[in-house]
Amino acid sequence: MPLKLKTMNHPLKTLLVVTFIGVFANAQSVDYKAKLKDVNQRTAWFREARFGMFIHWGAYAVPARGEWVKSNEKMTTEEYQKYVEAFDPRHYHPEEWAKLAKEAGMKYAVMTAKHHDGFCMFDSQYTDYKISHYVPGRDFVREYLDAFRKEGLKVGLYYSLIDWHHKDYPNVGNHPMRDNAKYSKKDYNWDNYIKYMHNQIKELMTKYGKIDILWLDYSFDDYSGEKWKADELVKMIRKYQPDIILNNRLVINHGVSNEAREFAGYGDFLTPEQGVPDKKMVDKYGNDIPWEACLTLNNSWGYFAGDNQWKSPELIINTLVNCVSKNGNLLLNIGPDSEGIVPIQSAQTLKAVGKWMQANGESIYGCRDASLPKPDWGYFTQSGNTLYAHWTNPQVGHINLGNIGDNVRDVTILNTGQPAATSKNWWGNEEKGNFFVNVKQPTYLTFQLPDTTDTVFKVVLKE
Repeated sequence: MPLKLKTMNHPLKTLLVVTFIGVFANAQSVDYKAKLKDVNQRTAWFREARFGMFIHWGAYAVPARGEWVKSNEKMTTEEYQKYVEAFDPRHYHPEEWAKLAKEAGMKYAVMTAKHHDGFCMFDSQYTDYKISHYVPGRDFVREYLDAFRKEGLKVGLYYSLIDWHHKDYPNVGNHPMRDNAKYSKKDYNWDNYIKYMHNQIKELMTKYGKIDILWLDYSFDDYSGEKWKADELVKMIRKYQPDIILNNRLVINHGVSNEAREFAGYGDFLTPEQGVPDKKMVDKYGNDIPWEACLTLNNSWGYFAGDNQWKSPELIINTLVNCVSKNGNLLLNIGPDSEGIVPIQSAQTLKAVGKWMQANGESIYGCRDASLPKPDWGYFTQSGNTLYAHWTNPQVGHINLGNIGDNVRDVTILNTGQPAATSKNWWGNEEKGNFFVNVKQPTYLTFQLPDTTDTVFKVVLKE
């Protein structure tokens, strides 16, 4: 549990707070509480893992302009077909990806089984628009699953609810033919498309062994919830994979504040994209909600040869710590090229992150937010009675851990195990309970702070 600080001593204040919390909690139905309990049980491993690999890969790697190229350039299916036929990755070795994920300190992965272009990376019996038709004898999803399981990683699959290739999926939203008047006059059989989608998801749930995560993407406008026959779909998924965790994109994923959010139904975790929330994510009753920020290493999900806006290892480490300090996960994307090769910049960054994780992973795995304000000098994470102070920002002299002075048993540098230089007061900051760590080497100490990116101080609190 996070560190609990005593902030109210007045009996009347305490009574009012307890009464308010009691009334607020009673607004939750028994059914809602039971659903949240199920969510927390299913996601226990997920919240322990904290760090995963996202893999966007498909025929769109051939034009090398991102996974939305068909939509962005308003290509017809006939125009896009040349890329599908050219997609024959000779260097697809998923075991190398799995080793890279493990070296980076990741505990799970999610790979695209079908993206919005409709091209299937698995051997579906419901279409010829699949890898096994164009590269006979190959099922890239199965190969990925086998490789990542072998490395001891949890495995997930991404499946797009929308499909720009299927004849019964209308030209709505960002469909490549959205502005094509002739295409708009076509007859669509929505029930046929829903049947196709459900059948393919059933294949993924029944033909590939235990799947730990199903990452569905995405809902928009009126295409949300029961438009996808979500109740029926979720029941089917849980029938075959009772322990699987689902993201929340069977319904519209954004625009709902903590104060208005209820969370128990179509998914098990929230999925903020390309950013980290300002605070941890809770429902309208104040209950913690599992969440995972998904992030690219440059600015693109699918391989984009012209995108060289690479994030540094320092930024990725900072982002991961930021997520965990708010009780969330980070799902970090790689976009392999058309040959199946991970861009060298991505691989180098992941290896650098892995070195930091090897020394400091204790402050990430199984950790969550602490009941302390975010400090100017970095972040807090916590596991049980151990507080981890992540010093990420330049600071003169000492850093103040805050009002924990009477609760501290021991402070060490996580990377080295050496005792940290500490004190309970420092030049003008002498409030009772303050606790300081000296982050600038005094002349009488011989140790060097070990990490210019994020030096972690392990603070063991009294029981």
